[in-house]
Amino acid sequence: MGTDLANKPIGIFDSGIGGLTVVRALAKRLPRERIIYFGDTARVPYGPKSTEVVKQYAVQDAAFLMTKDVKMIVVACNTVSAVAIDEVKKRFALPVLGVIQPGASAAVASTKNRKVGVIGTVGTIASCAYSDAIHNLDSSIEVTAQACPLFVPLAEEGLANHPAAELLATEYLKPLMNHHIDTLVLGCTHYPLLRHTIEKVVGLDITLVDSAEATAADVERLLTEKGLLSPDGRSPRHEFFVSDLPHRFRELGERFFGEPLHSITKVEGFPV
Repeated sequence: MGTDLANKPIGIFDSGIGGLTVVRALAKRLPRERIIYFGDTARVPYGPKSTEVVKQYAVQDAAFLMTKDVKMIVVACNTVSAVAIDEVKKRFALPVLGVIQPGASAAVASTKNRKVGVIGTVGTIASCAYSDAIHNLDSSIEVTAQACPLFVPLAEEGLANHPAAELLATEYLKPLMNHHIDTLVLGCTHYPLLRHTIEKVVGLDITLVDSAEATAADVERLLTEKGLLSPDGRSPRHEFFVSDLPHRFRELGERFFGEPLHSITKVEGFPV
C-alpha cells in the first residue's frame, strides 16, 4: 500500500501561471515525481479579493486536485498561503504545504546580519505573512518589506530583462538596500523570472531566496519523512489543468516552466 501511495502524483494549485515556477523547481529537484497542476485562470488574481472569497476558492482548487488522487497538495499561491492555508489543511486529510513558510525558513537560515528584505505583491506584503513567519522563527531579525506590483506584468509580458525592468527594480529595491539587508526573499512566484535583473540591482553580496526552490526542498523533506517519495524510475508526464484560456496559459506558461507544456486541459464546469 505504501508503494501505491508513493506513486500517486503531487497536486499543485495557483490562481494562475505563477505557480509554474514551483512546478519547475519541484520537477528539477524530484524528477521522478508526477505533478498535476491546476491554475484558476478564470478567477485570477486572488490578491485583491476578500479573505473569505480566497478561502472559498482555495478549497475549490484543492477539491479539484483531490479528484486526481494526489498524495499531497502544494499551495503555490502566495495569497492563499498567507490567508487560507489553514483552511485547506483543515478540509483535506493529506499533507498540505504552502510557499511562505519554506521561504521564511530559508531566509532565517541564510541571513548573517539579521536583516532580511521581502518583496511581493501588494496583497502579500499587506498580509505581513512573510514578516510574521520570519519573526516566529527568530524575533531578532529585522524584516523590511516592499511591494513590487509591476514585476508581475513585466514577467508575463516577457520583459523581465528589459531596461524598464531594471529601472523599476532600482526604484523598488533602493529602500531595502538602504536598510543593509543581506538576504532578499522573492515572495511571489513570478519573481524568479526577474532574478537576473534583481541581482544586477542588489549585487551578489545579497542572497536571493527563491520561495519556489525553498518549497521544492521542503516537499522533498516532507515526502522523505513520510516515506512517500516515488520509487518509479520512469520520466513522469505532468498534467496541467486550467479553469479558462488554455491557449493563453500555454503561451505564458512555457516561459515560466522553461520547457513545452504538452498536456493542458480546460476544466469544464469548474467549480463543481
